[in-house]
Amino acid sequence: MFAPISSPLAAAATISWWVWLLIIVLIILLILLLWWLFKKDRSESTSIAEPIHEIPQPVETRSASLPIEPGVPDDIKIIEGIGPKIEKILNEAGITTFATLASTEVSRLEGILKAANLRIADPTSWPEQAQLAADGKMAELQTFQSQLKGGRKA
Repeated sequence: MFAPISSPLAAAATISWWVWLLIIVLIILLILLLWWLFKKDRSESTSIAEPIHEIPQPVETRSASLPIEPGVPDDIKIIEGIGPKIEKILNEAGITTFATLASTEVSRLEGILKAANLRIADPTSWPEQAQLAADGKMAELQTFQSQLKGGRKA
């Protein structure tokens, strides 16, 4: 009297429970395989391919208004474009003060970031900003930073 209605739901209802179980197990295995491949690729890319060269001795150029305390790192996160993650990477490379950052070549900073697999950050203005901070010229630093966007000259 009535013709059977052919729909995807009707077809899905006719599949056995063990076929569904097999599909779910295969999906889980695929997810685990992709996770493992991504994790393996990420761990290989974060290894340092190039040896880090000796860090140049910092040139202390602070003004008399800022006392120099040896061994006390500066908060280099005030530099536009440097956040907690980049600060940690720079600290591990031995760059812990404004004076050290100011005397570091941009190409060296780019190498450090590349070794850490950070390609978004642009360190071209960091030495100039760090020099202003090392000299205690915070008003000039803020003026300079207002012209930047994410550490880049706008």
